[in-house]
Amino acid sequence: MGKHEGDGELGEVHSVGEIVEGLEQIGEEKDCVSVGDVADAFGTRTFAPFLIVPALLEITPLGAVPGVPSILAATIALFAVQMLIGQDHIWIPEFLEKRRVSGSKLHDSAEKAEGVANKMDGWFHKRLQPLTRGIFIKLAALVILALCAAVPFLEVLPFASSGPMLAIIFIGLALLVRDGLLLVVSVLVGVAAVGFGLSQLLMGGGGG
Repeated sequence: MGKHEGDGELGEVHSVGEIVEGLEQIGEEKDCVSVGDVADAFGTRTFAPFLIVPALLEITPLGAVPGVPSILAATIALFAVQMLIGQDHIWIPEFLEKRRVSGSKLHDSAEKAEGVANKMDGWFHKRLQPLTRGIFIKLAALVILALCAAVPFLEVLPFASSGPMLAIIFIGLALLVRDGLLLVVSVLVGVAAVGFGLSQLLMGGGGG
């Protein structure tokens, strides 16, 4: 079981663009990249990169592989639980720490996410910062857990699981740049996306 500490080999990150660039660098340097490698690169003093990275991978071609969205959601849920209980460093279980992906596949997926990441960084900044601290972090963690729980059900609908993942990306970004307004909007949009997806799923089931 690994408990990675420190600021990481890449230093402190302040934007989604820096996270994406970091993933590209890791993928270029290594033939196979493990979750532990990502933890060593980004450090574990902040949860935001560990919410953003799996969710960002889900909206790339990697997320089209059956079962991958659910695995990524379970990974995010593990980190969200640690946020909820107030852990100050991220703990990664050994079985997850050793999970690997091809370095070239990670690099290509990150490269495809560059444009979206740069747009996000241009739009969001520090607003209503008190909403990104204390009890609001725990509330965000609860919402993330609810979003993750919905992913396996939504995965049966084309692109439906990307709704909760996009909300998680924005929640992670809000925590990263201390944007309280973005956090509130992301939570509301995430809940709406899950509600819409599940309603479509139930309607489809009823129609059969």
